[in-house]
Amino acid sequence: MLKGAVQPDSPAAAGAAKASRRKSQAREILEGCLGLLVVLVILVAFFGFSTAHFFSLTTFDSIANQIPTAVLIAVGMTYVLIIAGIDLSVGSVLAVSGGVLGIAIMRWHWPLWAAALACTGTGGLCGLINGALTVRFRLPSFIVTLGMLEAARGAAYLVTNSQTQYIGSEIAKVNDVNLFGLSLPFFLAVIVVIAGQLVLSGTIFGRYLIGIGTNEEAVRLSGIAPGPVKVMVFVLSGVLAGLAAITYCARLASVDPNAGEGFELSAIAAVVIGGTSLMGGRGSVVNSFFGVLVISVLENGLAQLGAQEPVKRLVTGAVIIAAVVVDFYRTRTRAKEGLR
Repeated sequence: MLKGAVQPDSPAAAGAAKASRRKSQAREILEGCLGLLVVLVILVAFFGFSTAHFFSLTTFDSIANQIPTAVLIAVGMTYVLIIAGIDLSVGSVLAVSGGVLGIAIMRWHWPLWAAALACTGTGGLCGLINGALTVRFRLPSFIVTLGMLEAARGAAYLVTNSQTQYIGSEIAKVNDVNLFGLSLPFFLAVIVVIAGQLVLSGTIFGRYLIGIGTNEEAVRLSGIAPGPVKVMVFVLSGVLAGLAAITYCARLASVDPNAGEGFELSAIAAVVIGGTSLMGGRGSVVNSFFGVLVISVLENGLAQLGAQEPVKRLVTGAVIIAAVVVDFYRTRTRAKEGLR
């Protein structure tokens, strides 16, 4: 053995491998961010030259203050997709959580902080049911969360009496607090994105998620139980949907039984555009944030162009399909490189 050589199992070798892994993750995130920034610049330039008012501070403030709900849901969806799952219930969970928030404030006269805890707790409970059923009975998360989508929507109609109800100025104050024209929910969403990325990239829990999404059986054989981790991910997705309900209700100052319809598809689209693999094992919370921005800029730009709803949905659907195709070829390319 050469003097000064690093033993493969030594702490120095382990540290070097860990540093190399972090550099690789950071490089991948940076490359994804740069690519999405290029797309954003192109979209902003196109709509800026195509419309009279898109390229203005008012438009950008409007976009920034509209995205917190979508960002919070996208963070949870990123975690779910990384473990090779899917959560189709987030929109309905948002609706029923918002309904509980409204009841707590209007009927039970709870203070806002207590009502907010009840709201996020409702979302967490829905996520716990999703995760427990998926893990305990080894059911596809697609089927379980599809059932929760219907059940939670029905519950939302029950708690709101199938009517949109005005909550009051107390919840609206959450959205009125702003700094530099940006609302409190926007900064909350940014904090959640930063925290979510740090957990994913710099903690053992984050490495468990990547491992489960890449090869769950290998994780199990290494002595780690994937079940509790997967349940925690679905609980987190539900809690974030509940938190998103607070930002949604704050923006409208009301609860709506139809709130969140289609949010699950928008979240999946944003996350996939951000580079998270539908096959699991790869993803970035920061890039999902930029994915939300891409969709928001696209929708606002099309609206200012005067595009009708069918046209907007057609274009958004085409973007989603393009992102899935890119993800498929990217995954296949990486698999081929891994065999070399």
